[in-house]
Amino acid sequence: MKLAWILWLASVLPPQTADSLCLSTTVYLEARDQSVTGQKAVAEVALRRRDSGLWGNTVCDVVTARKQFAPTLVAPGTRLTNTEAWGEAVTVALDAERNWALPPGQRKEIVPGASHFAAHAIASPSWRTAYQVATIGDHTFYKVQSLKPRRT
Repeated sequence: MKLAWILWLASVLPPQTADSLCLSTTVYLEARDQSVTGQKAVAEVALRRRDSGLWGNTVCDVVTARKQFAPTLVAPGTRLTNTEAWGEAVTVALDAERNWALPPGQRKEIVPGASHFAAHAIASPSWRTAYQVATIGDHTFYKVQSLKPRRT
């Protein structure tokens, strides 16, 4: 599957299904070579950002916000070819969504308060001196800003 096709498909699917597809794609692109815990942490950051509303109101908006996550950083022609990793990314994304649907006090948070992450082998963001929440695999998770759920 090509990334461009997946993102097009997400644009025509119902919002909840599209969000699951966008989150799965992000987990695959960002963390397919990481542990399940690392993959869950990536999903958690995306879901926390969605709740804040600062990068958009849907997971698809968040992960396709300019220069924020892999779907906007890799070439649209990128092929997602590792079917085993894709299956794991889908499972992780769906589990993360179920967990995040729980009331805040009942969620199992892996990187509490983390709003950003970076793989320092390939990125050196300006906010890398922010509060480090955790390092999982080759990703470091940061609390760059305090994100609060938007008021509804």
